Amino acid sequence: MHNFEKLIFWQKSIELAKEVYIICADLPKDEKFGLISKIKRSIVSIPSNIAEGAGRNNDREFYHFLGIANASSFELQTQFILTRELNLLNTEK
Repeated sequence: MHNFEKLIFWQKSIELAKEVYIICADLPKDEKFGLISKIKRSIVSIPSNIAEGAGRNNDREFYHFLGIANASSFELQTQFILTRELNLLNTEK
């Protein structure tokens, strides 16, 4: 088992989650139950899966959950591409 709180990539994912929540506050309110909800689920999934994998019994299981966390990061990237394509967010953010 790993101490997930000491993992740099877990720490960075927590920082990213905080930034994403701040960005979501600037999205249109009518997206609250659509895109905003999906974005928040994706970002929360990243550090959560890292932590869950760290609590597993062996490295193989840990790597499996790291793969899930990585997939969630691609999901998040796609959602932000969509916000840009729909002009829902200032592109500087």
